[in-house]
Order: sequence, then C-alpha cells, then structure tokens
Amino acid sequence: MPHSASITVENVSVQFPLYHGSSRSLKKMVVAAASGRLAQDTQQRVVVRALTDINLQLGRGDRLGLVGSNGAGKTTLLRVLAGIYEPAMGRLKVHGSLNALLDPNLGMNMELTGRENILLRGLYNGLPKSALPRLEDDVAEFAQLSDFLDLPVRIYSAGMVVRLGFALATAIRPQILLMDEWFLAGDAAFMDKARARLEEMVRGADILVLSSHNTAIVKEWCSRVLWLDQGRIIADGPAADVLNQYLGLPADEPVGALG
Repeated sequence: MPHSASITVENVSVQFPLYHGSSRSLKKMVVAAASGRLAQDTQQRVVVRALTDINLQLGRGDRLGLVGSNGAGKTTLLRVLAGIYEPAMGRLKVHGSLNALLDPNLGMNMELTGRENILLRGLYNGLPKSALPRLEDDVAEFAQLSDFLDLPVRIYSAGMVVRLGFALATAIRPQILLMDEWFLAGDAAFMDKARARLEEMVRGADILVLSSHNTAIVKEWCSRVLWLDQGRIIADGPAADVLNQYLGLPADEPVGALG
C-alpha cells in the first residue's frame, strides 16, 4: 500500500544565472534590477532570485492554488516541486507518486510514433508490461488519432500533438498532481472532453497544486491559496481570504493568520 502523499518545502530559494551577450539576458537584468531581484552567487555570477525563502507543507487532501502576476514565481515553484529545477538553497521532500501537467509535449519524443511514445511513457512510469496494453487502449481511445498513432509525432498537426500529450499526461493517475493553467489550452470541443477527464484526475489525487491566473478555477478547485510576488510568499491561507486580498476585495470576514 503506498505511503500517504506529502510535500515539504523548507527555506527554498531558486536563482538563475544571467549570461551576458543576448538582448533577452539584458532585458531580464533590467527587470530584475528594478525589482531588487539581482544578486551574486558563490561563483560571482549575476543571478536573478526567482524564489526566495519559500516554506510550504502539504498533505493528503490539500488543494493548493498558486496566484500572482507574470514573473511572480508560480511556474518556477511548480517546476521545483516536480524536480525539474534544483533549489540553490533549502530543502525539498516529496513523498508519493507525482505527475506534472506543465507542458503537453513534456517527455514526448517527436521522432517516435504515437504508439511508441505511449509505451515509453508507461515504462518511464514503472508500469508492468502487463499494464501497457491497457494504457495504450486508454490513450488511443481518448486522443482519437486513428492511423496517425503509428506515424512519427513530428508530422502531427499542433492540435494532434496536444491531444496525444494530454491523453498521455492524464492516463496515469498520481497521488500528487501539479498543474499549470495553460495546460488547459486547446480547441473548445476537445477541452470539454479533456476537462471532464482532468476533473476526475483532480478528484482522485491526494494533493493538487494548481498555478492559474483564472481565479474562478482556483476558487472551484482549491481550498487553500498561496499568493506569490517577486518570488516571495505574500499570503498563504484559505482560498476565499487570500483571493479577496489578491483581488483587492473586502473580505467577508476577517482574514485569519497567514503562514
């Protein structure tokens, strides 16, 4: 029987070095300098502080929404929790199976066929060979790519890639579900079908962490909200209280203690 899912984030900070010589680096440096997020690391490189002193404890039943303006650190925090970014300081502990819905193309090999990508994803997630045919049937039925399933993904249209990526990402149900809102992008007919599958996945997860600009989705799916600004936590508490603060609305009742 799997252990109860949990996430512990202790004093985590993330820094990205700025490499000179490109207009993009220069633009980042100007923005970071204006917001006080420039620093130097131990190798004397100029870095941007993407996250600073983040503390977070999540357990079974937690539904956490991440809100904040562009560049606040929401996606960076999701990527830290997913193990994609390594903290420069602090400690991260994650217990439980995890799935990160951050990019529909994540983990797909464009040179392989759709069917080969399904088998690859199953093996990567540690499924026994006996479970692979069931996974293949589930993804094939949902993505509805018919004969294209046996052709290289690189020849797919953008919409077909999204359908395959979404079906792959939602076929294996984790204890911990991390999701970036833009994962929900796609044509209307497909997203109606996708949303039902996603809601089932959300209900089945022990822990949900959702980054979104859409406060209606956050209010619907999350019981707790973390408001980030310039890589720091501004407020952490019940969804209604923190969303009212974030939107500048009067609270229905006094906001409780914010972690």
